[in-house]
Formats: sequence, C-alpha cells, structure tokens
Amino acid sequence: MNYWLLKSEPDTFSFERLKREGRTEWSGVRNFQARNNMQAMKAGDLGFFYHSSVPEPGIAGILKVTREAYPDFTARERGGEYYDPRASEANPIWQMVDVAYARDLPRFVSLAEMRANPALAPTMVLLKRGSRLSVQPVHVREWNIILAMADLP
Repeated sequence: MNYWLLKSEPDTFSFERLKREGRTEWSGVRNFQARNNMQAMKAGDLGFFYHSSVPEPGIAGILKVTREAYPDFTARERGGEYYDPRASEANPIWQMVDVAYARDLPRFVSLAEMRANPALAPTMVLLKRGSRLSVQPVHVREWNIILAMADLP
C-alpha cells in the first residue's frame, strides 16, 4: 500500500463534504507531477485529506483511493474551470482518481504542528520550501508519525 496527501480548499471541496457524499472524483488537477502521482495510485491506497488556503491549514481526515487513474473529463469541458484546449479524447493529458471517505481523525493536525515536528521536517514533501503540489506521496514513516500526532494508535 502507498500513502498520499491530497489538498483541497474547503470552499471548493471539504473533508466534511466527502464524508457526507461518501466518494468523489478527484478531478481538476493541472500539474504534471501531481498527475503522475495520481497515475501511481492503486485502489486501496490511503491518503490524508489536507485543507489548504485557510487560516489554519492541515490534515482533516483520511480518504481511500477507490478507482485508479483515468482521463479527467473536466479538461474537455469547454467553458469549464478546468478546461484545457490541448486535451482530447485521443490525448487526454490529465488524469483523475476516485476517492472515498475512510475515517475521521481524533484531532486535526495543523501544518504548524507538522513543521514543528523534527521527525517530519527534513523529508516530508509538504514541508519542503516552495512545495505547492496538490497530490503528493507520504512515506510510511511520515504516515505513522502523523497518525500518532492525531492521537490514532
């Protein structure tokens, strides 16, 4: 199993909405490295749902990958927010995955807390200077440290 971190602004799509709806397509990603990360995802992989662009960003809960990468149809929706004129049926360019609610965390783990943890700071992609990647890998060691920070055994 691999572990991931997927970012979303709560105004766009929140962890609470995922919990309420149960599952969703993770579409609209327009960064090649993030797309490549989604292509590496396998059904059953787990990920942290990270709230970004808020006063206190951080990890709100856990999601599960339920469908592996497939063409992101939003890239071909003319006039849509994620439209890309380079994308076609023959060459979709962008990919998406389906994810589902997996579980709540006993407590929210803030970005500030993660930055303050010396076991995470040197290696975690999220904490590297300039990292704005919306879909990123999480090493199993980092995953376990964050679960402990969230008070999960």
